[in-house]
Amino acid sequence: MINIKTPEEIELMRESALIVSRTLGIIASEIKPGVTTLFLDKLAEEFIRDQGAEPGFLGLYDFPNTLCMSPNSQIVHGIPNDTPLKEGDIISVDCGALKNGFYGDHAYTFEVGEIAEETKKLLQITKESLYIGIREFRAGNRVGDVGYAIQNYTENHGYGVVRELVGHGLGKVMHEEPEMPNYGRRGRGKKFKEGMVVAIEPMINMGTQRINQLKDGWTILTADGKPSAHFEHDIAIVKGKPELLSTFQYIYDALGIVSNEEEEFRR
Repeated sequence: MINIKTPEEIELMRESALIVSRTLGIIASEIKPGVTTLFLDKLAEEFIRDQGAEPGFLGLYDFPNTLCMSPNSQIVHGIPNDTPLKEGDIISVDCGALKNGFYGDHAYTFEVGEIAEETKKLLQITKESLYIGIREFRAGNRVGDVGYAIQNYTENHGYGVVRELVGHGLGKVMHEEPEMPNYGRRGRGKKFKEGMVVAIEPMINMGTQRINQLKDGWTILTADGKPSAHFEHDIAIVKGKPELLSTFQYIYDALGIVSNEEEEFRR
């Protein structure tokens, strides 16, 4: 069953989403060669709790940490550790927060120092596909419209679209209906309605779409060892159109990036 949110509930979800956004902004300032993902994880937990919220991932399905941190060929669900980041790495940082009974959940793939141009392009195309998918999340459209838009854009650039991992509805639990695949056919799947809230999150591989899983039971990585990118936003349908509840602006402020990519999805 899809849980429709009231305007008041959407505002509570916005608060949770923005806690995640600010957390990612704090993390952005610290990502550099020599820093460990475990240090970043502890920083995130402390900041989230300081906001009067709880880390959304810590203990969820028995996950052991606050952040999912997935470098290079890891796609998602990487466990923070003491291995220092290196110049040229990329790392997906996925974060959740629970406040007032509602979850926020979104992600960004960061560059560590200077990265290869082909990897930079992968990040750019994956982030662009996120907004292309968000444009399709409007009243009257269907799940397949979002998936098709993301798949078509990224596959046209020669990338692999992960099939086994998908976006999802969001609310009082982290993963609600509907599932939001990053592939699909137009006009197929559940219809979008006013008050729906979802997390759209393209997971795009430079090479094959195929995946493997590490023995830790969590970490998902590309089958060919090539890099993967992951970007995620929380979005509500308000007055029939997609409205962002999360933002990358805190990240951009920390990194000195100027962008107007979110303007069309604001009130």
